[in-house]
Amino acid sequence: MDNPPSRKPPGVTAEREPEDTPRTRNDADLLGQCRVDTFRSGGPGGQHRNKVESGIRLTHLPTGVVVVSRGHRSQHRNRQDALRRLRAELERRTRREEPRIPTPVPRAQRERRLEGKKRRARVKLMRKKPDVDDH
Repeated sequence: MDNPPSRKPPGVTAEREPEDTPRTRNDADLLGQCRVDTFRSGGPGGQHRNKVESGIRLTHLPTGVVVVSRGHRSQHRNRQDALRRLRAELERRTRREEPRIPTPVPRAQRERRLEGKKRRARVKLMRKKPDVDDH
């Protein structure tokens, strides 16, 4: 039986997570690892915006990652947005790029480069005054 194709972007490998950042499956577990601060988000919106603490700041205690969300009117939507951002940041920190293995430039690619350089040189030659005959 063949292995299924990888579902990760090229050049990125999943790395084992450090011991101090256990992977959480649901929002409750992730929120349990965070300090949650609410605040008034400010900006336009008048009395509602000035009275309601709809902004959310999540601080992931094991890693120190801080995410802030204050774009929505409701605290619930901001909390969901902050959790999504926190998950994305934790995922980004657990990935590492594979080192690039240098390979020789293919002959066809070298020839295309040279042809492009020659074409550019001909274009630049056309910019010269007609009486200059160096080439």
